[in-house]
Amino acid sequence: MMAALALGGVRVSQADEAVSTPAPVVAAATMAETVSEGLSKILLGGAPGNVSDLKAMQQRVQKLSEKLMLATVGVQVGQAQGSGVIVSKDGYVLTAAHVSGKPGLDVTFIMSDGKMLKGKTLGLNRTLDAGLMKIAEGSDFPSAEMGLSDILKDGQWCLATGHPGGYQSDRKPVLRLGRVLLSDNSTITTDCTLVGGDSGGPLFDFDGKVIGINSRISGPISSNMHVPVNTFKETWDRMVKGDAWGHLPGNDPYMGVQGDPAAKEAKIAKVYPDSPAAKAGVVVGDVIISANGAAVADYAAFKATINDHQPGDKLKLKIKRGDQEVELELKLARK
Repeated sequence: MMAALALGGVRVSQADEAVSTPAPVVAAATMAETVSEGLSKILLGGAPGNVSDLKAMQQRVQKLSEKLMLATVGVQVGQAQGSGVIVSKDGYVLTAAHVSGKPGLDVTFIMSDGKMLKGKTLGLNRTLDAGLMKIAEGSDFPSAEMGLSDILKDGQWCLATGHPGGYQSDRKPVLRLGRVLLSDNSTITTDCTLVGGDSGGPLFDFDGKVIGINSRISGPISSNMHVPVNTFKETWDRMVKGDAWGHLPGNDPYMGVQGDPAAKEAKIAKVYPDSPAAKAGVVVGDVIISANGAAVADYAAFKATINDHQPGDKLKLKIKRGDQEVELELKLARK
């Protein structure tokens, strides 16, 4: 069923058009406790059966909309633009890793009223496209609570906000209605209509809690992907510290070596011609002792270290070569 709701003077539609310190874990039953039993069944996957059901959904969206849009921010990192959501009164902001880029970059946050605030990028999980940022100064920011992404039901109604096409001064964050199509520990798929600029913006349940972050946006509306909010909760300390790990799909780092499976240490058995390793001077028989200052126990650990980087990153290697120790630096390429 196609549902269209009138929100003040704005039309919020499903599927066919787009218009204009973390909170504690919440109980799974919150939605049932905050809406009527009939509406709760609809929001958890049922289809509106009549005009009264649609009006009830409309009223729920109207009740939530202002709070959700206040917590949604525009994000500018260099020339890149995206969206994010404030999830704590002291200014932590969830976004997508491909929006934040890397830790330690300057960020400009644009509030829903157009006010600009400065901040920094923090940690990111590139593999799942999860990024954390922080507003540098101030407190008591409008924020949204983080919900639970591991209890989502297929067909459950949801709301996505963001700045499609980038921030525009004459327009508040845009609210889109949709449904959860699939969800697992790494990805939520919805049919919320999203375009460029929405990346990093929040996906909400009908309690107004953040359940995901807009990630991969594609042509078919049914292929829009979101980072589950539990990903942020599970790695919160690492992100706050500014750790960065993993790599985006299709952006695999390449060094150009193979390890010796019979060796207990990280011993190099093959070096591919013209690879970053070959150009840096790595040779067969070298034993990797450390990478960027971190000790390497064996080749599996070294491979994991490489996979926590992305193409273009530099690796400083300490190598045992016979009776000598050699230090080399190389730049990872794209596989």
